[in-house]
Amino acid sequence: MKVNGKISKGHGIASGKTQDIRYPKGTLSEQLPYFKEGGLDLSSYYLGTINLDISPYQYKIGEPKFFFEAIPWSEHIPPENFYFLDVTLFFRKEAYTGLIYMPDPDTKIDHIQENSVLELIMPRISGLSYGMQVYIDISDKQLQLFIP
Repeated sequence: MKVNGKISKGHGIASGKTQDIRYPKGTLSEQLPYFKEGGLDLSSYYLGTINLDISPYQYKIGEPKFFFEAIPWSEHIPPENFYFLDVTLFFRKEAYTGLIYMPDPDTKIDHIQENSVLELIMPRISGLSYGMQVYIDISDKQLQLFIP
């Protein structure tokens, strides 16, 4: 399924751009070893997220590519669950393959995203900036979109 979206500003916590003394290198850097141990190697991706606002759509998780349960990645918050889903982002006639990174809303207690924002983990993409329109292709088995 293809859907349009707008690049939006996130919290900056995943990448470490926003200084948070709890996560000086960013949350993704701290979570990386847990994901790798579970079979997901993110070392070829930029360790930050692209926030894509797909409103008016919202989403429901279907069958994720990866699911990690009760990951104790931080001493500052309780263990979290994480979903990863396949995604392809199209920008300037190029296709970039990556993952939708989704901390489980039921276990996430901080830096909550709107239900119309997807966090994408991608290789570094030159020229991408806030406000740009792009589109993504996602598996409707992994993620179902709906308009509330």
